[in-house]
Amino acid sequence: MSNTQSRTEYLRRIHKVQDYIEDHLNQTLVLGELANIAGFSKYHFHKIFTAITNESLLQYVNRIKLERAAFFLVHRPEITVTDIAYHFGFTDSAVFSRAFKHHYSLSPTQYRNQNSKNCKDPVENPNYNRGILNDRNGSDPMDSKANVEMVTVDEMRVIYVRYTGTYQGLATAMPGMMEKLYGFAMSHNLLEPGKTKILTIYHDHPEMTDENQLRTSLCMSIPNHAVFEENGDIGSMSISGKYAVGHFEIYQSEYGAAWKHMYGEWLPNSGYQPRSAFPFEVYVSDPNASPQGKHFVDIYLPIEPLGKL
Repeated sequence: MSNTQSRTEYLRRIHKVQDYIEDHLNQTLVLGELANIAGFSKYHFHKIFTAITNESLLQYVNRIKLERAAFFLVHRPEITVTDIAYHFGFTDSAVFSRAFKHHYSLSPTQYRNQNSKNCKDPVENPNYNRGILNDRNGSDPMDSKANVEMVTVDEMRVIYVRYTGTYQGLATAMPGMMEKLYGFAMSHNLLEPGKTKILTIYHDHPEMTDENQLRTSLCMSIPNHAVFEENGDIGSMSISGKYAVGHFEIYQSEYGAAWKHMYGEWLPNSGYQPRSAFPFEVYVSDPNASPQGKHFVDIYLPIEPLGKL
């Protein structure tokens, strides 16, 4: 195995651990279990994780919890600071408040109050990539362009290539990531003509995460029954649950307005709230095939009935 192949295998294992952590943030995370997921011993796993991510496992988990808590503070005003603290596993609100202030230089209450005015335009529209497609903060009204429906995704398996770093760097890396996805899918007979979906998941909020730690997964849907061995920097995961799906026909400059419509117009009037999962974009058409250069894109917003934790 070459040095490059070895490193991509290490990254793939760390990505699997990151996926698990994000799916179990409100549960007790046991070092031994995480090490087993990565396929390393407990002793070596901790050192490997720190060396590759430049954060200790504890630092990483706490940062992700605090970033998710910040999102709750802004978008879930009905939940108290104490309930958010307990939901993410902090022993009490005082411990949570100290950790939050150390990370954001504001107390949870100050952060909530400062950002509450942005609730209809939630802290720069989370989870879409402002760096790849320019001018996604457009302000054109979307009412006449949006068709929103509720769907339940029983299970959608995807393979993915993940990038960590700035969106400017991602723009450069994206063609190579797409080539890797297609190459892997073709060599393992995973393509389904007429069914395969290309989607992008933005794991981190650009206003809450340092730009060098932003994680983006370029994904391709695969058959649920497919059997294959992950290798290199190709990982896999499943997406499921209830989503509001906004169907948009837009120009490149209107992505920001589309996300703003979903979070700022549709969601507050829907009787639903964001579910603890990642929204994502599904690219329905190739804009180069449209004479007008329009993009057909579906925005999937994970939702649950409005209420308390």
